[in-house]
Amino acid sequence: MSTQPNRPEQTTPDELARATAAAMYENDACSRALGLEIVEVRQGYARLRMVVRDDFLNGHQICHGGLIFTLADSAFAFACNTYNINTVASGCSIEFLRPVEGGDVLIAEAIEQTLSGRTGIYDIRVTNRAEETVAMFRGKSAQIKGKLIPTGD
Repeated sequence: MSTQPNRPEQTTPDELARATAAAMYENDACSRALGLEIVEVRQGYARLRMVVRDDFLNGHQICHGGLIFTLADSAFAFACNTYNINTVASGCSIEFLRPVEGGDVLIAEAIEQTLSGRTGIYDIRVTNRAEETVAMFRGKSAQIKGKLIPTGD
């Protein structure tokens, strides 16, 4: 029995997705500082969780839209990088649908809609603790050179 770790090409697609998420999270100081938690990752999919801290509230005492955007954008990033090809956003938009109170818990669920060549489209639904949709985000991804996990090729 080999004691060497699995190389990315020897894993299932979902194992590779989880490994890429772990590698990204380790290097993602922003997501860690905000307390974002990876709940689930599989190929073309990611679900992240964020507790709305008091320092996330704006002057209206609701969650700052930029932090909801950041949660959605991070879920987008984890979903579109699940193939172990460096992938970045080439465009995105968000619709804020309801206010979020301090202490609430948000879940961002990113689902790949299409991947064609080096371009992907992902929809991200952000829900609150009551499972109400608070925002919808759409991201367009572009694959660039490089891999998150070295493959030896």
